Amino acid sequence: MKHNIVQEKSYAFALRIIRLYKYLCTKNEYELSKQILRSGTSIGANIEEAIGGQSTKDFISKLSIAYKEARETHYWLRLLHDSDYIETKDFETIIHDCTELLKLIGSIQQTTKFRNS
Repeated sequence: MKHNIVQEKSYAFALRIIRLYKYLCTKNEYELSKQILRSGTSIGANIEEAIGGQSTKDFISKLSIAYKEARETHYWLRLLHDSDYIETKDFETIIHDCTELLKLIGSIQQTTKFRNS
């Protein structure tokens, strides 16, 4: 199987999000934790769907959803940090990973659209 960096990074990020969710539940935070669990794990799921897409249009569509979910996750991470649920040290590493995913997905979108125009 071919090495796919965005696939690997989104999977590793989803695992970090699951750990964050578990941590937030120990702090009795259930509403925001469910939001970040949903959006943060959805990134990788949509990338997997994009990889298995039936056409370039389908690929771009699923990748666009993954990008939107990454943006939403970025928002929830900032909110959790600014409301003191995530310490700065932990926040900086996870927000970096989220930003990296946004850049990767955005770059793949642009390259794919350029090649098919």
